[in-house]
Amino acid sequence: MDRVTGIHLFVRIVETGSFSKASTDLGITQPTATKHVAALEEKLGARLLNRNTRGVSATEIGALYYDKCKSIQLQLEEADNLATLLQQKVGGTLRISTSVGFGRLLMVPLTLRFMKQHPELTIDLSFEDRYVNLVEQGVDLAVRMGRLADSSLGARYLGTNPWVLVAAPAYLAERGVPSVPADLSGHDCLIYSSVQGDDRWFFAMQGHAERSVPVKGPLRSNNLSALLAACRGGMGVAILPWYVARESVQAGVVKPLLEDWSLPSQEIHAVYPSPKLLPSKVRAFIEFLQRELEGEWWMKEM
Repeated sequence: MDRVTGIHLFVRIVETGSFSKASTDLGITQPTATKHVAALEEKLGARLLNRNTRGVSATEIGALYYDKCKSIQLQLEEADNLATLLQQKVGGTLRISTSVGFGRLLMVPLTLRFMKQHPELTIDLSFEDRYVNLVEQGVDLAVRMGRLADSSLGARYLGTNPWVLVAAPAYLAERGVPSVPADLSGHDCLIYSSVQGDDRWFFAMQGHAERSVPVKGPLRSNNLSALLAACRGGMGVAILPWYVARESVQAGVVKPLLEDWSLPSQEIHAVYPSPKLLPSKVRAFIEFLQRELEGEWWMKEM
């Protein structure tokens, strides 16, 4: 096995904690991977990996060796992208992860548009509402909502994701239009269980203290499309991202409420495995997203 492949293999073994996963990622057999590591340890005269029934982990020396190999791997990737950078072309495979709702409504059309601009690029686009470990799953870039926890990942701010309070005209005709946030305690509320404080909604207005309103209603879901469908069907009042509600608002199927009050918005970030040596394909896609998500992007048809 050549040195470069060996470096990639060792890095993936440490990151996945598995010989089988690492060998699958590199398209080799597990016995080949095992023999390579054994030969490497013999050559270096030191044990690099601890092996037990729970998996594989780096020894103290192995962790130091991993750090050096990871640095070499990143430099090799940057070198591979150098010709592409000079020619102002983007190629290879770009692995992107995003949430289901944002991915289906926004990332799909944006990614297809980016692919037309860069026909030599292959995209692997995955949708997950759970947290994705970029390093373990080999993801080049993830688009995430909300404030980022401190980490060793690289990140770039893309824009803001605002939310809107909406209800169907038929529901409002039957139940009345709320004039202040406190009125919502007497309404059927459709609750998004992932953000916005679950069954407590927060409102702000310049010159007023923030209002926290406890809400309840017939439907709670972690799926934005389900809440929008229920809201369109006149089942209650919902807080939705503007990008989810926009078409229904413009069609008059649902109406914005309490427009003098603002709801908490989310920051949108591009997150990538390392803050250093950013590959050209990742840099190009981030810059594309920043252009597309500037200003009131949520009011535009993507």
